[in-house]
Amino acid sequence: MLGNAPEVKHSTTADLVFAPRFAIIFTENVRILTITSSYPKFDGDTTAPFVASITEALASRGHEITLVLPARSDLALQPIEGVRFCPYRYAPTEGLSVFGYAEALRADVALKGATYLAAPLALLSGATRLLLEARRERYDVLHAHWVVPNGTMAWPASVTLGLPLVVSLHGSDVFMSETKAGFGRAARLAFSRAQRATACSEDLATRSLALGAREKPCVIPYGVDASMFDPNGADGGESLRTQWGLSSDTVVVVAVGRLVHKKGFEYLIDAASKLGASEPRVHVLIVGKGDLQSELEQRAKEAGVSERVSFAGNVERDELARYYQMADILAVPSVRDRAGNVDGLPNVLLESMAAGRAIVASDVAGIPQALRSGRDGVLVPEKDAAALAEAIASLASSPSLRRTLGASARERARQEFNWNLAGERFESVLRSVAQASRQAS
Repeated sequence: MLGNAPEVKHSTTADLVFAPRFAIIFTENVRILTITSSYPKFDGDTTAPFVASITEALASRGHEITLVLPARSDLALQPIEGVRFCPYRYAPTEGLSVFGYAEALRADVALKGATYLAAPLALLSGATRLLLEARRERYDVLHAHWVVPNGTMAWPASVTLGLPLVVSLHGSDVFMSETKAGFGRAARLAFSRAQRATACSEDLATRSLALGAREKPCVIPYGVDASMFDPNGADGGESLRTQWGLSSDTVVVVAVGRLVHKKGFEYLIDAASKLGASEPRVHVLIVGKGDLQSELEQRAKEAGVSERVSFAGNVERDELARYYQMADILAVPSVRDRAGNVDGLPNVLLESMAAGRAIVASDVAGIPQALRSGRDGVLVPEKDAAALAEAIASLASSPSLRRTLGASARERARQEFNWNLAGERFESVLRSVAQASRQAS
């Protein structure tokens, strides 16, 4: 059933925003009309949790948000004070409900066939709903998550009503715009209208310039709720070890993510085979679902490590903390896949840091901006199974090193990658655009 949270009115409060050389006194909260194509569908869903966190962080700072997103039969949105949800319907049949929610791409490298049929309906419906909503209420700024498709869908409302537009880049939008001519033209259209842009990593910000961004986007890393991933919570993952038949002296390597090429899980499986008899205590547990599950299971079987590599399947978000607690080592083997797609800044990396466990990760895209090799974890070249195996073996043999790296990573997550700080940065961008628009009108 579709869930619409009631609109909540807030009294205005005085807030101070610091900018270079001067301070702007903004005496009103910002009314934000947001459009997204992905969002957690229900409590515990792991689809684009960062969009929900950005929304909640802004709402918690007193801003009013209307969120336009695709409707689905399994949508049961969790209410957020100050946020009103506006799902739009576009699919005449359930089989065409494939727009957004990480379901449009096959293994994150190619559009599914049904997406070509559903996309025109969704684009028209989303743009129309956004325009109608913008006419119905007074808003200060439009905020589009992903420059395509949502920045493009925001273009008519922005142009027609003169609303300033901010687009936020998350990764797949930049990749698709680089590889598909139609997406590239759509991105340029959105960028031509956008007053500002944000990106979750320096890599995405730089790449967006070739797609028409007016200026380099403001880099705003995602945050993480460190309290959700308390390393000392519950039973420390011991019950999960028992469930998976793993002894207390087994070194458990946990990797979390959708089973798609850019997550690099095939290289983690290859690394497990390279460990061989040198580290018989190591067991790899991959948590997540996706198009590549059968292929990855077959790879483990052919490599002779099917008894040392397990697949946990989909795990609801609230349960993830126990898997992090269970781990001795957390692996984030992200890669730039054969189509050129790569994570901007993986949520799982920040969650791993907050969990206070030793991390081995690929030195690619936004990962090195968050994880300092040798201080918070170990970075290895992407697609290098031998280097990945060597790093795992080194961490497996040194509990003290694991503790040191894990403690440093958790503190860095708490201090530099929290949602309060991310919310402040998004607020600064959105307010500055709204303020400039008011002054110009």
